[in-house]
Amino acid sequence: MAAAGVRRAARLTALLAMALAVAAPGRAGAAPGALVTSLSNLHTVSRWAYPASEALIRAAPSSRARVVGQLRFLTDDGQAQLYVALRSRVTASGQWIQIEFPARPNGQTGWVAAGALEELHTVEGYLLVDRSTLRATLFRDGRAIFSAPIGVGKPGTVTPPGQFYVVEKLITLDDPAYGPYALGTSAYAPTLNEWPGGGVVGIHGTDEPQLIPGRPSHGCVRMRDADITRLWHLIALGTPIDIT
Repeated sequence: MAAAGVRRAARLTALLAMALAVAAPGRAGAAPGALVTSLSNLHTVSRWAYPASEALIRAAPSSRARVVGQLRFLTDDGQAQLYVALRSRVTASGQWIQIEFPARPNGQTGWVAAGALEELHTVEGYLLVDRSTLRATLFRDGRAIFSAPIGVGKPGTVTPPGQFYVVEKLITLDDPAYGPYALGTSAYAPTLNEWPGGGVVGIHGTDEPQLIPGRPSHGCVRMRDADITRLWHLIALGTPIDIT
């Protein structure tokens, strides 16, 4: 193994050890001979990583398990792709990480060998997108640090509910319809796929602020430009998103 690979594996092992120390309850229910550690609770503390290779994603922590996807280095916008790490499992055959990954249908998870990921990064808090109250709220340390009215999908092109995360942070200088900033998420629109990225749901500004709060979009989450500017500077890559 190259020296860089050895260092990467050592960093990942150290980070997993720290996660084990603070997340011991995640070991409950583990199969005999296996050690299962929770890495992300998706509300207070979560972890994510960039891929180290274009490894296959499998349905179970085994090199013989069914393939359900593949890691990739870049998003469709040309940004670095990242993956939220949910759990670690150590067995006699090696160490595996369960990840959440963007794909249709929404809500996909799978397992990759630990060496397929770079070092783990930690993010605190989560973003709640409430389609009933038409409001987005960013929580950190158990309290709301940002809240703003939003526009969501209209009937027939709804904003999908589910558990997602922030994949990329974009500056949209050349298109006033998207405002000054945008967040790319791991969610896909359930009915439309002609957008960039095949229908990736974004959180972005708008040139029609009078429609917020409301249900004017084709599935994306719209904010007034001042609000998306504040959120863009507060929120971190890998932050979990609950759309309810």
